[in-house]
Amino acid sequence: MSTPDQPQNPNGDQYPVDPFRKPDETQPPAAPQYGAPQPPSPYGAPQPPQYGAPQYPAPQYGAPQYPAGQYGAPQYGAPQYGGPPPQSYLVWAILVTVFCCLPLGIASIVFASQVNSKFAAGDYAGAAASSQKAKQFAIWGAVAGVVVGIIWGVLVGIGGGMSGSSSSGI
Repeated sequence: MSTPDQPQNPNGDQYPVDPFRKPDETQPPAAPQYGAPQPPSPYGAPQPPQYGAPQYPAPQYGAPQYPAGQYGAPQYGAPQYGGPPPQSYLVWAILVTVFCCLPLGIASIVFASQVNSKFAAGDYAGAAASSQKAKQFAIWGAVAGVVVGIIWGVLVGIGGGMSGSSSSGI
């Protein structure tokens, strides 16, 4: 039994275990505690990662904060191709819708609005295809509007001439 001056060992031993005492030769050495320094590795052996240590050296004063992409690879958000987006023909589509042909103009507006979103998503081929379709529908709508306008003008001209030449006999 221990006296009040001696600390109580939870294992029931009379004396507490001395952490600085050499282990007995009969017992294997204890494993190092988590976070304890490891002995150095021999030359040429791979070094274990040091947790909490920076993976990259600190940048020099005035140097860019993040490393550039390897081998000219694009950074995040940058398109993988050069050049501006294809033309959307949105103004043409709106004018055709208002002045010429409503159905073909609406189709042209739909395709014209897809150009920039497909380009931003990285689908350059899809953006080019939507641009081409918007242009085609705008041209077809303009041609249809001109043809319908000419036909309407001819019919009004013929109808106006016929109404003026008829006599009622009064």
